Amino acid sequence: MKRSTVLSGIAVLFAGATLGARAATQTVSHTDAEWHKLLTPEAYDVLRNEGTERAFSSPLDEEKHAGLYFCAGCDLALFSSKTKFDSGTGWPSFWAPLPNAVATKSDSSLMMERTEVHCSRCASHIGHVFDDGPKPTGLRYCMNGVALRFRPGRAA
Repeated sequence: MKRSTVLSGIAVLFAGATLGARAATQTVSHTDAEWHKLLTPEAYDVLRNEGTERAFSSPLDEEKHAGLYFCAGCDLALFSSKTKFDSGTGWPSFWAPLPNAVATKSDSSLMMERTEVHCSRCASHIGHVFDDGPKPTGLRYCMNGVALRFRPGRAA
């Protein structure tokens, strides 16, 4: 085995360990009782029980100002208004999250296969992602408005 290959492998392992340690220090977690105190009943149902708010019930679906959308659970910036679009579904929709802001997992509830979207910092459920969105990604991040907090200002 070449020395450069071994050194490259060590560098990749070190970088992975460093990134993993950094991600662990950023993790936000609370007890169930703490989540109940921090969130409204509607937000708790969505963020902690993977519920879904009623379509067209969130004022964020109609929000048109420049700014950022943050996780209602831990205040991590998740989406920019630059990637928001009107999907017609009744939920705030985006064609891309901010870098490293969300994580996904398979969701086979409701007798269908979907991709669930969680906050990468506190693991709160925020919605689902579908492959029927606009260019440039072709994705539709369909988010629960109650899982987000909007702050007007400069969009990332």
